[in-house]
Formats: sequence, structure tokens, C-alpha cells
Amino acid sequence: MVFSSIAFLIYFLPIFLLVYYLSPNKFKNYVVLIFSVFFYAWGAPKFVFILLAITTASFYVVKWMDASSKRKHKRLLLTLSVVINLGLLAFFKYANFFVDNLNETFELLGYNAVAWTKIVLPIGISFYTFQTLTYSVDVFRGVHKPLDKLSNYVLYIIMFPQLIAGPIVRYNSIADQIVTRNETNNDRLLGFYRFSIGLAKKVFIANVMGAKADEILSMDFASMDSTTAWVGILAYTFQIYFDFSGYSDMAIGIGRMIGFKFPENFDNPYTSKSITEFWRRWHITLGAWMKNYLYIPLGGNKVSKRRLYFNLWFVFLLSGLWHGAAWNFVIWGAFHGFFLVIERLFLAKLLTKAGSVIALGYTFFVTVMGWVIFRIEDYQSAFVFYERLFSFEFASFDFFSDVQFLIFLLLAAFFSFFTLLPSGQKIQQKIFYTDYSKAGFIIGFAVAILLVFLSVSSIATSDFNPFIYFRF
Repeated sequence: MVFSSIAFLIYFLPIFLLVYYLSPNKFKNYVVLIFSVFFYAWGAPKFVFILLAITTASFYVVKWMDASSKRKHKRLLLTLSVVINLGLLAFFKYANFFVDNLNETFELLGYNAVAWTKIVLPIGISFYTFQTLTYSVDVFRGVHKPLDKLSNYVLYIIMFPQLIAGPIVRYNSIADQIVTRNETNNDRLLGFYRFSIGLAKKVFIANVMGAKADEILSMDFASMDSTTAWVGILAYTFQIYFDFSGYSDMAIGIGRMIGFKFPENFDNPYTSKSITEFWRRWHITLGAWMKNYLYIPLGGNKVSKRRLYFNLWFVFLLSGLWHGAAWNFVIWGAFHGFFLVIERLFLAKLLTKAGSVIALGYTFFVTVMGWVIFRIEDYQSAFVFYERLFSFEFASFDFFSDVQFLIFLLLAAFFSFFTLLPSGQKIQQKIFYTDYSKAGFIIGFAVAILLVFLSVSSIATSDFNPFIYFRF
């Protein structure tokens, strides 16, 4: 059940909010928990029992770790917690990848392939694992005390607004909100408004861009002209941004409606003037997680320059693998890691001297080139597509045969870059982060209702409604 589905919008969310708001404060966490279990069971009815069992085991392991007075025992129990959760991720997400590559190696060597039954990837497994790990590590580090109640811990781990695709919520940033929170009318309005904007981004921009991207990227690349190739990869560039940021907006909005303050996950990443800046603006919570739980433990900036560059590249290599169990994701991570390293070495200074326009163009170009690797899993096909991009065999593209695509392509470009203007920044601040007056409440609520109505109408008349990050 995705947020942009009829089942969620017409049935699940309204019933959930009605029950939640009518429930006494002492029962509200149980309401969220019950609906979260149902939400996850809807998409993974078999895995939900494994999820609950592993979550329960993790809770008690961390509880025993916190209660222990011996550092050695604490480390042992932390290791156990990490092994349990990473083992779960490794088995469900990477076992198929490992066996497939092993069998390819065996075939090259003339040996028989290993018999293997394909494992179905549970939805949200990567986000679930990161949440459990941050809980264990934060408690071990003494950043925050563990939760007293198992139900509250399970709620933190599988809370439906952000379980499937984030944002990745660090335990110490939300622990107190789980125990005590009070949503205000302003929270409800801003949350609903944020949700409606995210839904509109997903339905009207991401879906339209996605349909065109799928159409073009399913063609024969060898016979494709450069114009078509560029239209296809730009459509995907905007699809993945508005798809994922739209979902994050919806998650943040639902959380806000019930009193949770989830961290921001995107900050206009296509306005970045370096790949380093891009990763401070794209999937912010993943970058923060990688920094705090991987990069810094590897030594961070407190190592030799050679080791620092290796650590930086290695972290992004793993970041690519986190996105998917396929070599193209590993290459994509290494690709971004390479540019991060050369920016540290010398390129950042050159970009500063070159000026904002050149730096912006460079960053967007490199990002788009990266999306080719990300989208096209077969590396030979990706090389052919790169060749067509730069074959300079341009042909006229009949945008007017699909006016809807043309309109929303222009809207996607506008909303991706409008904060480059000071007025755009002010508008964003006013819409998302400023408390509303009474008149603003009325206008905002009316706009939100209109966006939801139009989105539901669009979803009801279309059978194209994918969500890219569900498989990660």
C-alpha cells in the first residue's frame, strides 16, 4: 500500500486519523502501532511476523546491554544486535546477488551452479535496518536512554509514515516525542498541507515524468537519436527527485499531523554547485546516517589525507550497494565517491573560481550522468545509452504530441530550480516552515483539499503509479 494509492488515501489514512484524534493520549501510541503493523502486513503479510520477532529480540538485547555495568559485555551485546540486524539485511537483500555472482564465477570455471531458491525482498528492509542500528548505537554511546516499553520501541521501528522509504529517523532525535507529544492545530494544518504537496509532486510530476522515462528507456538504444536519449534521462532525473522527495513530504506531513517532527530529507538538491553539496541536499538522512555511523567510526577527517579519501570513496561505495543488490548501484556509488574525492583534491577550488553558473551546470550534468548508471542495470546497455547521448545525432522531438508531458517537464524544471532566486527561497519558507494566520489556515486548508482531490482523481483514472524507492 503506497501513500499515493486509492486504498491509502480513501480508506486507511482517514480512518487512522479519525481513530487517532478520538483516542485518549495514553492510547495514541497503540493506535499508531496497530495501524503500522496492519500497513506493513498489507504489503508483506509473511515477513511481518519475522519483522516483529526480530524487533522484539533487538529490544531486549539493547535493554540488557544498557543494564550491563561491564564495558566488555556492552560491546558483546552491541555486536550481537548489529549482527542480528545486518544479518537480516544481508540475507533478504543480498543473498540472491551473492549466489548469482557466485554461479557466474562457477560457470566461468566450469563448475556446476549452486541450486538456490530466489528470496523475495521485503519492502523497507534497508530503512528498517538503519533504524534498528541507530537505536543500538545511540544507546551504547550513551546519547539517549533506551525506551522502557517494548510497544514504544516497535512503534519507533515500524511507524508507518517513514518505515517504507524514510526519512531515516535517528533514535535520539525522536525518542522524547515517542513518549510525550502534543500535536496542535498548526501541526495538523502544516502536516496536511505538506502531505498534499508531496502527493501532488508524486502524482502530477513524478508519474508523468516516469511514464515518459519508461517509454523512452525501454526503446532500442542502438537506434536512438540524441534528442530522445536526453529527453528520456531528463525525465528520469525529475521523476526520481519528485518521486522520492514527494514521498518524504508525505511522510513528514503525516508525522506532523500526529505530533512527530521528522527530519527533512531533501533541500532542493538540483540547485547544488558541487557533488559534495548535492549530497548535503539529497537524501539528507541517509547522508547523516552514513556520516555518523560509518564515516566517523572509520576515522572521519582525523586520519591521513590518503585514508580520508579512501574512507569517503568507500562510504559512497557502500551507499550505492545500500540502494540495491546489483553492480550498477555499486558503480553509481563509486562514481559519486570519485567526484567527492576529486572535489576535495582540487576541483572545489576551480568551481569556486569558475562561478555559480558553471558550478551549477557541472553538478547537474554529473548528477544526470550518474542517473544513467542508476537506471540502466546492464552496463553494456548503459554504455550504448551514453554513446547515444553524445552522438550528436539530434532530431526534432514532438513535444506537442504529448502536451501534458511538456507542461509538467517545464513545471519539474521550474520547481527544481526556483529557490535559486531569493523570492523562491522566501516562498518555500512561507509555505513549509511559517506558522499560518487564521486567513492562512483557511487558504492553506482549501489548497490542500484541492490538491488531494485532484490527485485522487488522477490516480483513479490512471494505472501508472510506481514508487522507485520501495525496492530499496
